[in-house]
Amino acid sequence: MIATKEFDYEPGEHESEKASNSYLMSLVAIIAGLPLPIINLIATFAFYMGNKNGTYFVRWHCTQALLSQISMLFVNSYGFWWSVSIAFTAEEITNKYIAFILAAIIFNLSEFIATVYTAIQTRKGKHVTWWFYSEITNLICKANK
Repeated sequence: MIATKEFDYEPGEHESEKASNSYLMSLVAIIAGLPLPIINLIATFAFYMGNKNGTYFVRWHCTQALLSQISMLFVNSYGFWWSVSIAFTAEEITNKYIAFILAAIIFNLSEFIATVYTAIQTRKGKHVTWWFYSEITNLICKANK
C-alpha cells in the first residue's frame, strides 16, 4: 500500500519540512473539527494552495495528501450524515450501518497510520508513494513546472 522510493534529487531541509507538513495538516485539523469531515479537506486544500508553486517534491506530496483527504471526505461525510439521520429520526441502527461504520473506522485508522508514517519519512527527505493516490498524483503533478 505504501512504498518508499528514491526521488530524482535529494530534497533540501526546507522542502522535506513542507512536504511533511502537508500530511500533518490533516492530522492537526482533526483536533479542530473532528465531527465535521470537511475541516480536514479545507485545511489540506489551504496548505496545497499555499505550496502549489513550490518545488516538485513539495507539490507532489501536497497533491497526494489532498487526494487522500478527498476520498476521506466521501467516506466520513456519508457516515456522519447517516449517524445524524439515525440520531434525529426514527431510522434504526441496522447491520449495514454497523458494517459501514466499522469499515469507515478501519479506513480512517489506516489513513491515520499511513499519514503519520509518510510525514515522518518525507521529513527525512524520502519519497513515499501511496497505492492508488500516487498514480493520480503523477498524472496531476508534472515535474516540468
